[in-house]
Amino acid sequence: MSRRIIAAALTLLAFPAWAQTVEGRFGSPARFMPQSGEGLYADICQGCHMPGGVGAVGAGRYPALAGNPNLASASYALTMVIRGQKGMPPFGSFLTDEQAAAVVNYVRSHFGNNYSDAATAADAKAAR
Repeated sequence: MSRRIIAAALTLLAFPAWAQTVEGRFGSPARFMPQSGEGLYADICQGCHMPGGVGAVGAGRYPALAGNPNLASASYALTMVIRGQKGMPPFGSFLTDEQAAAVVNYVRSHFGNNYSDAATAADAKAAR
């Protein structure tokens, strides 16, 4: 099995909220129920990036979000969340523009990050 398939499978297993979608099926774009950045982080991100955003190394390598200088760019963070890259799966089809902006703003203002320029739903739409 390729590393990408294994990483994707592990990512899917890490989401207790995967089945908790508004529409409840994958036939149409599934949306996660939480709307707050904190709730989205807890349901989607912390399975890999860990509570506190400290990252992890094990079956894969999940970078720390805590004190991460790459997060200085809101557009970088939005692109990673929406489109994914390498081992980071894309979540654009599962998150609304508002949700993508909310989780990015949460990560950029917590875990020792103090970036004050907030991402907007319009920024998330542009990143798609």
